[in-house]
Amino acid sequence: MRGKLSSESTPMSSAPVNQYTAGDGALPAFISPIHGEYLPRCIFVALTALGIFLLLFIFRTADDNRLTSWQWVFADADVVVLFAVLCASLAAAYFFALRAARLHGQPLLLFVSAFAIGAVFWRQPEVIVDSARYFSQAKQIELYGTAYFLREWGESIPAWTDLPLVPFLFGIAMKTAGESRVAIQAMTTFLFAATVLLTYLIGRALWSKSLGLMAGALLLAMPYLFVQVPLVMVDVPSMCVLTFAVFATVRAAQAGGAPRLALAAAAITLALLAKYSNWVMLSVVPVIGIVEGFRQGNVVVRRMLALAAFVTVIVIPVFLWKGDLFLAQMKFLMSYQLPGLHRWGESYISTFLFQLHPFLVIAALFSVFVAVRRRDLRFLIVSWMLLLLLLLEVKRIRYTVIALPMLALMAAYGLSAIKDAVVRRYVTLAAVASSLVVAVWGHLVFLQTMSAVNLQRAGAYLNSTAEELVEVYTLPQRFSIINPAISVPILDLFTHKPIVYRRESGGGDATPPPRIATSPLRFSWEFPLPEYYQAVPRTDTDSDKTVVVIASDHSQDLPGPLRRDLANYELTRVFAQVSGVFRYRTIVQIYQRARKT
Repeated sequence: MRGKLSSESTPMSSAPVNQYTAGDGALPAFISPIHGEYLPRCIFVALTALGIFLLLFIFRTADDNRLTSWQWVFADADVVVLFAVLCASLAAAYFFALRAARLHGQPLLLFVSAFAIGAVFWRQPEVIVDSARYFSQAKQIELYGTAYFLREWGESIPAWTDLPLVPFLFGIAMKTAGESRVAIQAMTTFLFAATVLLTYLIGRALWSKSLGLMAGALLLAMPYLFVQVPLVMVDVPSMCVLTFAVFATVRAAQAGGAPRLALAAAAITLALLAKYSNWVMLSVVPVIGIVEGFRQGNVVVRRMLALAAFVTVIVIPVFLWKGDLFLAQMKFLMSYQLPGLHRWGESYISTFLFQLHPFLVIAALFSVFVAVRRRDLRFLIVSWMLLLLLLLEVKRIRYTVIALPMLALMAAYGLSAIKDAVVRRYVTLAAVASSLVVAVWGHLVFLQTMSAVNLQRAGAYLNSTAEELVEVYTLPQRFSIINPAISVPILDLFTHKPIVYRRESGGGDATPPPRIATSPLRFSWEFPLPEYYQAVPRTDTDSDKTVVVIASDHSQDLPGPLRRDLANYELTRVFAQVSGVFRYRTIVQIYQRARKT
């Protein structure tokens, strides 16, 4: 068949040929791999990886990412230490590349490795305030059950522009394992690892096992993606269900059968209920049908029509349930968020050179040439989403996360043109090793300097106190347009103590600034805090409580009513870590009842 990949004739799993044999004069087994015929090429790859890192480090001010820009991440970094760690990582990647072919259960190893890497980042703070929305929605299940959530979502449970699937999954996790951030993180990390496995399965279904393994591994060559895994956000779960929908549709189109068609329809519905961006990306479904139709003929047309019927049967009840709300949200997105994509963007240089490993991007660009040369229509399936993002000029990396598995598949397709299996593996593993160094020694260290860590540490401290109730006050933000009240659910995420939010004394409900109408932070003013934060009435005799004040500045004065409320309290803890980079700051002061002397 035309367009057959070189990886099929030289599979990724084939063992490298050792030119040294046992006998008189042979080198020891642990030395002989160093002298393999592929060593010069691998040295070139390693030197290129090191050179790229140094170039990016030197020109790091070109990175305009809004969260993990290299100009912030490496502002105080010791480049000598970083370079040494990177050299060691690239050396380890080389020896692993030599022996990876001999490992059994490579797909399982991919899954376990992805989960373990994601778990490393669990200790980072909750650095995106949107997580307050998803946690608040999910907690409704933990408190009131799934029936209440399904009935009241979009009604008494504010939905903003969110869809219900991911908060529902978060709520189930907390209902099962207890209200904790770890319960949600375990779920998102599992979904991240599942996405790596699904990426492998798509590559195997379209081309070969070796290409699928490379694609799954290359999903770990994206430093920015690691930062998203531990967050209480919808991006990683949405990426997972979208990738699942692609895989299930490919298999349904290729092999047919009622079980596969029903599974694909269910996967598509889940993707539709995860994030509105998925709706656009699911235009890949007819593309899959067209591509497979060219390969197999009219039988695929019948399968895709059956799939459309299955999807219709499932989706109609969903729209009867909340169709009016979906339409209202879509109308709002078209008038607010779509125009905002151009205002809230980041450069392609930032996204494709700094936040993703350049090896990945270079291989993805080269893959276009390889696919054209091979006249391989299947490549259109994995390149479709990236083409859409470019045509729509989506320049915010958070909004491209859902399509990153397809980018990994494109890159793996480009690398499949390299005939030497060891070199292919080493390019892949060098990109992964470099990305881990950037993410762990750069991104993770930097994010732990943000003021968001104060809420994390304050929550841990509150869990150690004897008082059963936490009373929270927020002071107006001096440097940011964010509504300070949005920090209350994020604090709640880190403590198992019940929280009561006192609006009347904190001064946290100031009038929103005029420019908030076009800001991505508008939701912080229009998303009301759930009623369970006002469930406990004030009593003058209540002493079994801890008082928390969330401010934006060390010198911020307490309002008069709050000072009177704290007359019998003393300041026992202050969490005041500030990075100096972001305007939104959460400095946490904890007051406990003064001890009698």
